[in-house]
Amino acid sequence: MANINFKFNLTGLILLITVLLSGTGCSKKSNPNPTPTPTPTGYKDPAQYGTPYASVPATKDIVMYEVNIKTFTPASFLGVEARLDSIKALGVNVIWLMPTYPIGILKGVGSPYSVKDYEGVNASFGTLSDLRTLVANAHTLGMAVILDWEANDTSWDNSWITLNPSWYLQDGSGNIIAPPGTTYTDVAALNFSNSEMRTAMIRAMKFWIYTANVDGYRCDFADNVPADFWSQALDTLNTITTHKLIYLAEGTKGTEITAGFQLGYAFSYYGTLKSLFSGSSPGTLFNTNTAELASLPTPGIKLRYITNHDDASSDGSTLNIYKSKQGALAAFVLAAYMGGVPLIYSSQEVGYPGAINFFNNVPVDYTANPDMVAAYKQILAFRAAHEAIKTGALTAYADNNIVAFEKTSGTDDVLILVNPKNSAVTYSIPTTLQGTSWTNGFTNGSVTFSTSLSLQPYTYLVLKK
Repeated sequence: MANINFKFNLTGLILLITVLLSGTGCSKKSNPNPTPTPTPTGYKDPAQYGTPYASVPATKDIVMYEVNIKTFTPASFLGVEARLDSIKALGVNVIWLMPTYPIGILKGVGSPYSVKDYEGVNASFGTLSDLRTLVANAHTLGMAVILDWEANDTSWDNSWITLNPSWYLQDGSGNIIAPPGTTYTDVAALNFSNSEMRTAMIRAMKFWIYTANVDGYRCDFADNVPADFWSQALDTLNTITTHKLIYLAEGTKGTEITAGFQLGYAFSYYGTLKSLFSGSSPGTLFNTNTAELASLPTPGIKLRYITNHDDASSDGSTLNIYKSKQGALAAFVLAAYMGGVPLIYSSQEVGYPGAINFFNNVPVDYTANPDMVAAYKQILAFRAAHEAIKTGALTAYADNNIVAFEKTSGTDDVLILVNPKNSAVTYSIPTTLQGTSWTNGFTNGSVTFSTSLSLQPYTYLVLKK
């Protein structure tokens, strides 16, 4: 580890000389499975770089932007830095950087989640100084920055494998293995029964908080890591009292929240949202929303999205998933307003038309579709202005075609109507809403309901009292 100081006493020095002399002229081959290196004593946390960011938002107020550096031009920290103003202008207050670590080459397939060095910087993105500058400039603009963390496994050429093979899962013959139950061959599975590995992992997580002044982590495949490790890790990170840290788990079990994460993934909501735009009933979305939120221990919150790096790779563009530009925006209204906190994946806001394989550089034209960018800004500005959207009680209005719901928090009252179909629909206004008057949240025009309302394909209507 780059930040560990080794101390030798006189006895240790004599022992080292004795070992070296005894090995002179020996014809034996080195042990292919050397004894694990004990965790050195004398560890000291790195010095704090920069001033810890004091304006990390409350979890309910988060609007997160996932940065796939490989979609920017240049594909580097500098390329992202050049677009920070535009990201902020969307209404974003937290940036999640996809993995910034060196990628393994041995058995590698180019995945950024094959981590060669937990305390290194991917040279193709820039230097540690460049990363620090990116983080500092994001802070100046009012955005926290979290890093991606892969705790399940490392690349096959990570130095831990050579130095500490017992830190990895092994088969009956002592061979380090790939993660069980997966198809991943480019990574070696870590052994969470080894306390020294846990300590090294947690120290590496602390490293970036101190060394680059980051504000937390999004943890990949968190369900596959023992919950007691996450408790140990997050409890330790929370001793850094100078920082308010954000923890996002790619997990759905609920144990991630009990372990200390504030945010979990909304896998089910994403799947139901896709099916809604392919013809399923609006009732299924309300059912999923209720079940997903109920599955979370207090005070957990779901991260809601219409795409992310995995989905943009496997499912393609939001323009295809949700049938059009207008459909993608309508889907985002549902993800951003029904419950949880919203995520924008870099490229989504400009309606990138194709799939994005995050193993590769895929330059995105971030000047495309300014009308979509303006709509995202509008949607997120309304969310920021209304506590009802973030924490209000939800009333669903059942309909076979239209997703209709009201959210209230004190005197704050909003009503959302979304047509997820590629056809105009006449919506029968519920009796309780007939005769009520509202203000259009985007145009400030007045709306008074009679008995029915026509909604064009993929139209969304955002109203406030």
